[in-house]
This record gives sequence, C-alpha cells and structure tokens, in this order.
Amino acid sequence: MRLRVSLPVPIPVLVLILAATGRAAAGHGHDDDGESLHSEERGPGDSHWSYEEPERWGKHYLACSGTMQSPINIETEKTIFSPQLRPIQLSGYSLPASKKLKLKNNGHTVVLELPESLAITGGYAQQYRAVQLHLHWGSPTTAGSEHTVNGKRFAAELHVVHYNTKYDSFKAAVAQPDGLAVLGAFLEVGPRENPFYQEILKHLRKIQGEDEEVLVPGFNIAGLLPDSLHLYFRYNGSLTTPPCFQSVTWTVFNQTVMLSHDQISVLVTSLQYDYGKPLQNNFRLPQGLHKRWVLASFEPTFSRERQVPTAGQTSSSFHAGDVLAVVFGVLFAITALAFVFYVYKHRSQNARLDSPTKSKVIYTAATTENTA
Repeated sequence: MRLRVSLPVPIPVLVLILAATGRAAAGHGHDDDGESLHSEERGPGDSHWSYEEPERWGKHYLACSGTMQSPINIETEKTIFSPQLRPIQLSGYSLPASKKLKLKNNGHTVVLELPESLAITGGYAQQYRAVQLHLHWGSPTTAGSEHTVNGKRFAAELHVVHYNTKYDSFKAAVAQPDGLAVLGAFLEVGPRENPFYQEILKHLRKIQGEDEEVLVPGFNIAGLLPDSLHLYFRYNGSLTTPPCFQSVTWTVFNQTVMLSHDQISVLVTSLQYDYGKPLQNNFRLPQGLHKRWVLASFEPTFSRERQVPTAGQTSSSFHAGDVLAVVFGVLFAITALAFVFYVYKHRSQNARLDSPTKSKVIYTAATTENTA
C-alpha cells in the first residue's frame, strides 16, 4: 500500500526541487558524444571501466559516488502520484527504411545511433532531441534490467537517450542538471516475436566483436516502447555508466514490452567484448535513493492516497473520488429533504381545504358587472 501525504508544496516548487536538489556534475575532459555514454571512458590510472568492477567507478569518476545515482529500485508503495505528469509525446520516431542507422557493439552494449529529428515533445517541461538507444541484459539464466520494481528485475531494459534542446548539442548538455532525458522500458519474455526489436536483433551476429558496426534500415522506433506512454515513473538521477553524470530526468514506463524467448536469447548470447568474452550482465545494481522523490503519473488501485497537491491546493487529504462522493451525497440529501417537505406541505394544504371548520373558497371570473 502507498501512503498519500498532503504536501503543502506548489508543483512549480516541487519541480524545481526535483531538478536542482543534490545535483552534482563531476568529471571533465571526456569526449561526450552520444556513443560515449557506453564507450571506454578513461580515468586516471585506469585503462577503462568494467561491469566486473563497479566498485572502482567512483575512484576515477567522482560522480559515480554521488547521491543521485541511477538505476534505483522503484518501491511503488512509496511513489508519489503527480497528476501534473502528462503523457509522453514523441515526434519523428517513425523512420523510413531508406534512412540508414549505425548499429555498434562498443564493448559495453549495443548502440543504435538516432537522428536528431526524433524528439520528445510532451511529458517534459521542455523538448528533448534523441541521440541514441541501447540495451541492458543479463545472461541465459539471469535477468538483467537496471531498474527494478519492488525488487523485481526484468529480462532486459531499453534506454532511449535525449538531450535538452535549450543546449546546442549533447556534449553541451550531458553534464547539466537538466541536460538529459532518458526513456526506460522493461523487456519480458512473451508468447510471440516482437517485429520492432527484430529490426535490431537480426543484425547482432554481424557485430559480434567489440567495435564492430553495421548500417541498418530505419524503422518505427516508437514500436520499441510500450503502448501506454502515459503510465510511468519519474525521478532525477544519472547515467548508469561512467562518467555517471547526475544530469538525467528519468522516465521509466510501467508497462513492459514483450519479446519472444528466442529473441531474448539472441540478445544475451550474440555479442562479445575484450577478445571473445561473452557480453552479458551489463547492468548496474540499484543505487541508494538518498531522500529523492519518485513520482508516478498514475495511481494504482491499491494506493493509500499519497499525492502531490496542485498549485494553490490546500492540505486536504481528499482526492477527486472523495470530493465527488461528498458532493453527490449532499445533493441527494438536499433533494430528499426537499421532496419530503413538498409532500408534507401538500398534504397539509389538502387537510386545511377539506377541514369542516373552514368553507371552501370558490373563485369566479370577474365580469363587467362585478367591476363596474
């Protein structure tokens, strides 16, 4: 069960708090193009970072030891319902086959570079342009999503990376507190093949080795995301790999995307790194929340009414359903009382008219003789 608390904080102030509190940008001098999110970022005295030794990340990339790191475990009963979170709206996500996209094995994941014509146009306070998408997965026997929900890890996770259009480029935005927006979607095993993911998976054998790449035809990128883009969690966090900049406003969708068992198998067994090692379990464990708020655009039925108040809203704990119930209850009571009063008054009048102590009054129309 989730608690609903009445917070006397107007939503603009809440947004500012979420965007600014505790943010720390660390690390400079990196080649911060879209691909570098999962490239071999070098630190002092370190050849490159590895999923095998995540405890070393903070020694060479200071932000990786920050207090607003990602991923996190989303505890649904502790999330805060925010009706101000509007549905995610996308633009330009359907690409023609004639548009060629670079698909690369960079030794940490598979990256699909995206044209900047793809954009988030709704669901955020500002617009964001796409840069790339990549995936995180486990092994043939273990799940590999980065975010977890109530401790549950999913088979894999998709991340679509965007940068804020208020900045001239991804490089200029990547270390800014409001620089990036990442859409995250959980992948699960389903009964049938997913045709959109097949547009990526069918090429993985061509880029089996580290740093291999191939051009693939464009397709509907939106098909990689869930159908329900209005149901999601929102929090402020970081890149999940070095340099771990705390510059990401995360959207993690509540609805999962289904792939066939064979497709998940292809994802977790096709790629290699470091001269033939299987590229598996490329996910970071959940990081501490450190008093951050996790908002939800929806309110599950088991919720106990924890909600962010709108601007100017009082501290009342009533929500829309409670208010409507009270209003209709009052209207019904007033109507019932009016009906009872009408019946009582009508019967009283009839009783007086039929009373033997009073003569019945007969009205006649006025004539000329009467009024002359």
